[in-house]
Amino acid sequence: MTAESASLRPVLETSDMLEIDGLHAFDFQLREEELLITAMDGRAEKRWSFTTAQVGAATFDETLQSWTLTGESGEHRLICMSAFTGNNNDEDEADDDA
Repeated sequence: MTAESASLRPVLETSDMLEIDGLHAFDFQLREEELLITAMDGRAEKRWSFTTAQVGAATFDETLQSWTLTGESGEHRLICMSAFTGNNNDEDEADDDA
């Protein structure tokens, strides 16, 4: 990904997990008007909210492979991740039924 061509919104749309300020976000929602992120810091729940304009103004740092996102509470470091998913269905079972 290059900083010139990168935009955070499409990356968020294909991400399964986020890390914000070193915390793994267990919940995030990308809505038309905002990005909402929830993470746990020990026993404390932390929440962040970013407007569409703030998401659009985010910049990608090639060196750190992360996004710099500025919100009402200041600057935040965001890492977007994709997860592998699997299913419990064995493909062989489908073949046995044929």
